[in-house]
Amino acid sequence: MTQAPSYDVCAVGNAIVDVLAPCDPSFLTAQGLTAGSMQLVDAQQSGALYAAMAAGVEASGGSAGNTVAGVGSFGGRAAYIGKVADDTLGGVFTHDIRAAGVAFETPPLKDGAASGLATGVCMINVTPDGQRTMCTFLGAANQLEAADIDTDLIGASAIVYLEGYLFDPAPARAAFEAAAAAAHAAGRKVAITLSDTFVVARWRAELLAFIEASADIVLANEGELAALFETEDFDAAATRLASMVEVAAITRGADGSVVVSGDERVPVAAFPVDKVVDTTGAGDQYAAGFLLGLARGLSLEDAGKLGSLAASEVIAHWGPRPMTSLEALAKNAGLTLNPA
Repeated sequence: MTQAPSYDVCAVGNAIVDVLAPCDPSFLTAQGLTAGSMQLVDAQQSGALYAAMAAGVEASGGSAGNTVAGVGSFGGRAAYIGKVADDTLGGVFTHDIRAAGVAFETPPLKDGAASGLATGVCMINVTPDGQRTMCTFLGAANQLEAADIDTDLIGASAIVYLEGYLFDPAPARAAFEAAAAAAHAAGRKVAITLSDTFVVARWRAELLAFIEASADIVLANEGELAALFETEDFDAAATRLASMVEVAAITRGADGSVVVSGDERVPVAAFPVDKVVDTTGAGDQYAAGFLLGLARGLSLEDAGKLGSLAASEVIAHWGPRPMTSLEALAKNAGLTLNPA
């Protein structure tokens, strides 16, 4: 008999500190950036972009880190595995994620300063429509490897959540394999987010192979889904994904999301928002609510509703993590966090 989990979700991801600033579309053009994209940059490019950006705010981020911070805001039990350097931003990230109620014990990168690998940072420029364009210097986050995977922690978590952005460095991909193997050995579920259409374009074959072999749950937006199966036919792509995993949730922006499982299709409406301020973290927070719902044994519809609620909170303000208790919002919205 599988032991009751100590954690609802344990996430494995790139530990990143975000720098967010407003910009006009012309700024993106001048910098040679594709609106709405995420691209990897080196330390020099990151520094140059930072110097050109408007005044902004720093906020601990990283896609999977944002998700477990959301799980914590719901009152869920969350843990995180990711790599920072032993520097100022590494301390900021560590403090912030622990303050969100998340267990984080991955040792920092040794001699990061000597090797020129500082804590990862993501420069995020946000246009007036709320769309974010991201340039990420992975730094120490890029050094996560299989040895960093705490198999006991994974085994004690109902769901292990893997960040697609980590598919870029080969050692991190090995960490993915180790985490998935540990989860399945303990009778737990493995979830993966596709993260970005550019990630899918770079690693399509490898992602498909990993999903087929190791994933139980997939989260994606409709653009990432289209890139994965190289088709604009949403229904055909969703059907194909449903044939590969137990559950998939596909977000569609203002049109909400669709949760698929076998032949079942569950449309979930988006929660209304007065004004979209910044879409950074929307998918991450959707994942927080959805995965917590699955970990607690909720129906696909109720899990999707928790995801929509969390996404609506984060897009109404700057930054990728909740500023209001998601647990309180769920209660006010009449949403359950535990099955009847």
